[in-house]
Amino acid sequence: MKPTTRIALFALAVPLAACVARAAPAAENWDNHCSSCHGADGKGQTKQGKKLKLRDYTDAKVQAEMTDAEMLRAILEGVKDKDSGKERMKPYREEMSEEEAKELVAYIRQFKA
Repeated sequence: MKPTTRIALFALAVPLAACVARAAPAAENWDNHCSSCHGADGKGQTKQGKKLKLRDYTDAKVQAEMTDAEMLRAILEGVKDKDSGKERMKPYREEMSEEEAKELVAYIRQFKA
């Protein structure tokens, strides 16, 4: 292979590898961004989860009440209290891509008993 061909392939491969390496798996995103409130198991039984009265994602009824689109919007845009307008959950648009957020929705769906 010619040296110029190798350089060209390398120049294409490096940015691609950086993009692939940057995307975090859903479980890692859950651990890094969600579990402190929602719990590692999704039951919301953490100190903050109890304070915010978070729903139990292992409950099939709770999961049935949420659409994927609603969950995706909550992850990317955050959640505000309906009465006070105060932030209940910060938006994660800056921390994860839309594709990562969709994978996180699928990960949350796995909590359903």
